[in-house]
Amino acid sequence: MPQVKLTQTYIQSLQPSQKRQIFRDLTILGLVLFVEPSGKKTWYVDYKRPNGKRTYHKIGSAEILTVTQARDLAKEFLASVTMGHDPLEGKETKEEIDVKKEALTLKQLITEHYSSWVLDNRKAGKATLDMIARTFGDFMDLPVEEISLLKIEQWRAERRKQKNTKGSSLNRYTMGLKSLLNWAVKREILEGNPIAKLEALPEHDSKHNVRFLTTEERERLFAALDAREDRIRQERENHNLWLQERNLPLMEDLKDASFADYFKPMILLCLNTGARRNAIFSLRWEDIDLEGRRITLRADAAKQKNAKDQHISMNKTVYSTLSLWKQQCVDTSPSSLVFPSPKTNGKLDNCGTAWDNLLKSANIQNFRWHDMRHDFASQLVMNGIDLNTVRDLLGHKDLKMTLRYAHLAPQVTQRAVETLDLLQQESAS
Repeated sequence: MPQVKLTQTYIQSLQPSQKRQIFRDLTILGLVLFVEPSGKKTWYVDYKRPNGKRTYHKIGSAEILTVTQARDLAKEFLASVTMGHDPLEGKETKEEIDVKKEALTLKQLITEHYSSWVLDNRKAGKATLDMIARTFGDFMDLPVEEISLLKIEQWRAERRKQKNTKGSSLNRYTMGLKSLLNWAVKREILEGNPIAKLEALPEHDSKHNVRFLTTEERERLFAALDAREDRIRQERENHNLWLQERNLPLMEDLKDASFADYFKPMILLCLNTGARRNAIFSLRWEDIDLEGRRITLRADAAKQKNAKDQHISMNKTVYSTLSLWKQQCVDTSPSSLVFPSPKTNGKLDNCGTAWDNLLKSANIQNFRWHDMRHDFASQLVMNGIDLNTVRDLLGHKDLKMTLRYAHLAPQVTQRAVETLDLLQQESAS
């Protein structure tokens, strides 16, 4: 239901479609214009009766009443309702019954109301819309008032049984739907949220072990990275020999380059900063402060979960890696990407093939790209860094997210209880 500032020119320009169209007036909230497939245009007032029920009251034809006249009549009618009068008590008309039959579907609620708002006001707006469309496709043509608590509970149970969907995923899906319906209630598009009382599922099935590299896996990973570098250099040398024999222009010689390509420096950054993949892909040279030894992860550019920039200190490995990588980059202007795509020179969208081949070469199983972030945090905790510092380094807004690594620091709790021994020894002496 589009919300526009209605004018006579705009009303006259409206053309009928296969389905009834409804336009809300921005000037008088509650005044709506119905455009029927036949071309008939009618003014209505959308309001809540004193008994709490929401309905439409017909004002008159838009062919007879101007927008100014319709607004005056709407104001008069709404004022009467505000005073506690119910003009429709016992007088419900056929037109009002017909309007009620045109129930708002979930698809209409999204396309006509929610989509433009969520895209303008939420960073993950598109992802939210995609998730709702993908997950609740069977509900799209259903009137919103028919999306009952029971139906959602049944849908949730079927997803768990048929697709073995985790509790955390189902909670995330239903939370997206509840947020949409709450948004509509707040703006008086809906009278109430039919699934407001839906309870979250327990997430015991969603718990998983934090995956980090063992000492042996780390050694194999770096050995595989070095082997990849050597292979790329050798392939470049062979290709240049082939070009030379044919008197063709040679490609850049990688023999003395610090890195064969972007992949190894990118892996080193992930393992030593804990930054998310998209944050690394989005890095620009203006975000790299080699003198101050600090990296800035920009919330807008990298679509960070938190709505603020994050600053990460460099250790020696990161500083050395970025210094050497910058020396061999062609374009290091402030706005240039640190790791541009070798094919398009734009932002990388993935490097899945290279990652999979690396893990295969290193004989490492069940280790995702994101697990490098877990490895970063796990190594810190196992080396005695407190959880609050780890939280800051990861950019977690809530310590609860960081507590998943707490079990990796038993020495911390051991030292804590041992302080009591010292106190008792002092008391005894």
